[in-house]
Amino acid sequence: MTRANRILPTVIIIASTTLAFAQSNDRVMQEALKPSTPLQENLRVLADEIGGRLPGTPAMQKAIQWGVDAFKAAGADSVHTEEFTIPQSWAEGNTEINVVAPVNFHVRAQSIAWSPPLKTTARVVDVGMGTVVDFARAGDIADAIVLAHSDVLKTWEDLFNEYYRAPGIIDRAVKGKALAIAFTSSREHDVLYRHINTSTGKIDVIPQVLLAREDAERVARLLAHGDKVQMSISMPNKIGPPITTANVVAELKGSELPNEIVILGAHLDSWELGTGALDNGCNAALVIDSLRAIKASGVRPRRTIRFILFSGEEEGLLGSRAYVHAHQNELDNIVAEVVLDEGIGNITSFSTGGRKDVDAGLVPMLQPFAKWNSSEVTNDATVGTDNFDFMMEGVPTLLPNQMEANYLVNYHATSDTYDKVDFTQLKKNEAMAAELVFELANAPQRIGPRYTRAQIQATFPETKLDEQMKGFGMWEEWANGTRGRKQ
Repeated sequence: MTRANRILPTVIIIASTTLAFAQSNDRVMQEALKPSTPLQENLRVLADEIGGRLPGTPAMQKAIQWGVDAFKAAGADSVHTEEFTIPQSWAEGNTEINVVAPVNFHVRAQSIAWSPPLKTTARVVDVGMGTVVDFARAGDIADAIVLAHSDVLKTWEDLFNEYYRAPGIIDRAVKGKALAIAFTSSREHDVLYRHINTSTGKIDVIPQVLLAREDAERVARLLAHGDKVQMSISMPNKIGPPITTANVVAELKGSELPNEIVILGAHLDSWELGTGALDNGCNAALVIDSLRAIKASGVRPRRTIRFILFSGEEEGLLGSRAYVHAHQNELDNIVAEVVLDEGIGNITSFSTGGRKDVDAGLVPMLQPFAKWNSSEVTNDATVGTDNFDFMMEGVPTLLPNQMEANYLVNYHATSDTYDKVDFTQLKKNEAMAAELVFELANAPQRIGPRYTRAQIQATFPETKLDEQMKGFGMWEEWANGTRGRKQ
């Protein structure tokens, strides 16, 4: 998951007297909550037998076939894959980093994804938190490795800030002619993880590496003491030609309005240090089992429900963007898209991406979830997962807001493994997701229209989507009309 800052949500609660909408179809939720379902075994195969899933690798190809096979076994009316291209392939070589002066010690580290390779020995300059003031205080950084600090990750906001700070640090390091950036891990106890700081699928503009927090702080203390620190970096990252990967798409065909579509999605790809169980294998398995639950319940949706496992999310939402581009001619017919990408934490509310017009229709659909304290609506928005390009095309999107649970400490890390998954909670989340998309597909009326470009832009003052896009380098694409709805 690649996340951007969410504005603190405004909670919308509509009186229960509006529940004339319809009674919840309990059969779907009951089917999802059954103690024995394929959910757990599906995820075990994905996480333990396939493992981390970087686009362009054999593991990702196996994961795509896993998705196809699992959707067929779940009872899909149809299953297919849709290929797209990522501009460049990337793989980490045998990264080796050592401090060589004034003392010698090995530094535990991992390359930042899509970083160019580097082999050098150079002085280290501490640039603090990487602000303009910090860089100015650091002075000359030409031909140096700059060390950037971080806060310990404790909250969603801490994670968002880690992403937000990176573009400015990169820009200032490049302008100062630094050789490389050494980011300090935001996790304690030597936990390493994989981030990416480019969202185009192209190799980044400067070599970047993540240092274990304890080692990075040792370097910082040496520098603060006045020592001249020299560091050797051997980072033989492998850069290759474009990658062909694919989204996996399954359907339950609508009985009355088959050309109107509700989407339930999650991303299938993951970073490869761990096995991608929380981010986002658990929700890929949830999407598949939601199809099974709806089919097994014996109910048939009026509209078509499309279940999508996106690829290339971690490299910059590339799979969902490719999907939106390829399906321009049917965006008017997409009733809503629901995406899950926050691990197994309890769902507290559903975010509308600034679409206050859908509140009245949505609230009755969420009432079956009140027993789990999961029935509220918020109007915040984020640029950070596979709802983004649908949202910027005016399609109503619904993104569950979830408790952190154990997601943050394991985010993108070596510790993101199958044993971290709470299946009792995951089944509750599945019950909510399956029920919600079924209600959206069965509702008498669509939850809301497709927004125009002007209507999308009118949400920015409250959602701060413009600020988020600027922070992530996406604003220019919106401003020049190459991303998002054109009119």
